[in-house]
Amino acid sequence: MDRRQQQHSHLGATVVAVGVLLGLAAGATGCSDSRAAADDVKGAGDPVALLRRAADTLGGAGTSKATTSMEMAAGGTRVTIRGKGVYDYRHRLGRLTVVLPEDPAGAAEHRPITELLAPGALFMKNRGAGVPADKWVRVDTASVSDGNLVTGGATDPYAAAEVLRGTRTAAYAGRTEVGGTAVRHYRGTANLADAARSASAANRPALRAAAKGFATAEVPFDVYLDDQGRIRKLRQRFSFVNGLQKTPVAVASTTLLYDFGTPADVRLPHAQDIYAGRIAEEAGRGTDENKPSREPAREPSN
Repeated sequence: MDRRQQQHSHLGATVVAVGVLLGLAAGATGCSDSRAAADDVKGAGDPVALLRRAADTLGGAGTSKATTSMEMAAGGTRVTIRGKGVYDYRHRLGRLTVVLPEDPAGAAEHRPITELLAPGALFMKNRGAGVPADKWVRVDTASVSDGNLVTGGATDPYAAAEVLRGTRTAAYAGRTEVGGTAVRHYRGTANLADAARSASAANRPALRAAAKGFATAEVPFDVYLDDQGRIRKLRQRFSFVNGLQKTPVAVASTTLLYDFGTPADVRLPHAQDIYAGRIAEEAGRGTDENKPSREPAREPSN
């Protein structure tokens, strides 16, 4: 196998391991000097305390549409996994359609994967790898080493916000726009272990697993809040070792939230609709992470 083929092989393995365990800010807004001065006071208040409350603010926002992207570099090649859907912050349920990149060899595109996000669980349909088309795969988020922050190819929007509960340092970077909405930009670093201690009961085990599973528990981020304190854009940078490469893999997860109040009716699958067999490319590895759970869907607790 020549060097180019080896790079493609390593890249494909990384996409399987990460993306499929399966698997704007624009320019500065034109505002008056008085408004800018007033906003400077807001931004200079206490950004650490503000960002630690960001998940609670989302919880009161009800619902929204969400767009996600997961970028990673492997074998000298950068790949991006994209998702789009809706999220219910009160019940912490979401639905995303995740599109995987085409194979390095240029093979046919993968079918979009439907993902249902729930407290403590990730459900995937069109998973492939021997899973019947009408069945869902259920993954316990606390059982995977990254707490499902990158495993599913998209970070659960509420879990991403809960990472900010572990904010240790943050600085106000000024006003800008995201999708035509005026926002305040903050840049900082969060700690996953701190986030786990302050997170909701449902997300605590997964964040605790992530704190241990990533190459570092420190998560650099850029976040953009609207005038109501709601997250409009959140970019987080993770670093993990997947066992296939000697050096950590850098993953950048970006979440865009918009159209707050949009209907978000997310229904979890019944037990009989969940696949209980082995997933083809993971069979034989013998780890708990590779064993889909058939535990029935549970009603999330607030």
